[in-house]
Amino acid sequence: MGSSQQAVSVVVTGAAGYIGRHVVSALLDRGHAVVAVVRPGRSGEVDPRARIVEADILAPDFDPVTVFEEVPDVFIHLAWQDGFSHNAPSHMLALSSHYRLITAMADLGVQRISVLGTMHEIGYWEGAIDADTPPSPRSLYGIAKNALRQAVLLSLPGQAEVAWLRCYYIYGDDRRNNSIFTRLLEAVDRGQDTLPFTSGLNKYDFIEVHALAEQIAVASLTSGVSGIVNCSSGNPVSLGDQVEAFIQENRLPISLEYGAFPDRPYDSPAVWGDATRIRQIMTDAGGISGR
Repeated sequence: MGSSQQAVSVVVTGAAGYIGRHVVSALLDRGHAVVAVVRPGRSGEVDPRARIVEADILAPDFDPVTVFEEVPDVFIHLAWQDGFSHNAPSHMLALSSHYRLITAMADLGVQRISVLGTMHEIGYWEGAIDADTPPSPRSLYGIAKNALRQAVLLSLPGQAEVAWLRCYYIYGDDRRNNSIFTRLLEAVDRGQDTLPFTSGLNKYDFIEVHALAEQIAVASLTSGVSGIVNCSSGNPVSLGDQVEAFIQENRLPISLEYGAFPDRPYDSPAVWGDATRIRQIMTDAGGISGR
């Protein structure tokens, strides 16, 4: 496996997003030249060390040749609309635009391309998810991501090294998230001392957003890394334990009302990413691999 330490030029889409802003900083901290692509009006949310470009990259007339000053060494595509609304029609409506952009970057001669995936491509699954786990998505978000994964991994490997970086449950920087941790903070803001909750027994793969950003940066920059890579901790933790730890760590004056909401029938009792590969990638690069 090659090294990720030599300085390279990187274009990151979705650079002002929840994950993207941390990926940009992780790349800059490693000494790379970053072009951060954001939606119009969001340039103030990105690390100012990057060259920031405002553009609607999914517009039918978007031409990367006119936006980027040179062909980057690496293209990291994180941008996605309505990522927290899993059945929004936009997931399917924008699918071809994502494919058009990614293939256009390959046609320009970009040598390494990384695209952000999601565990929601898999749908219901019990146990560890690896690169061979059969997908059966149960949301428009999962269906669209799964279709994009199939398309780019089928059509692009002859032109570029393509890594599909599959993510799991993310926390940290929680004011920008849309998770149970965000809802806890907002409940405290409203003066609530309890929050309705499920049984909390289901186990998930949680990873802190800064650790995830490091994994994305290193996997994207490391030559020889291609195909599906689980960007995850590899450690299943019950939702109740994770939320209780968050409450304690942040000293929040709130408690959980266990059983107020039923567990969703389509949620697995335990699901996590097989982190064997990302741990090896991070070890080889001298980086961190988990939370």
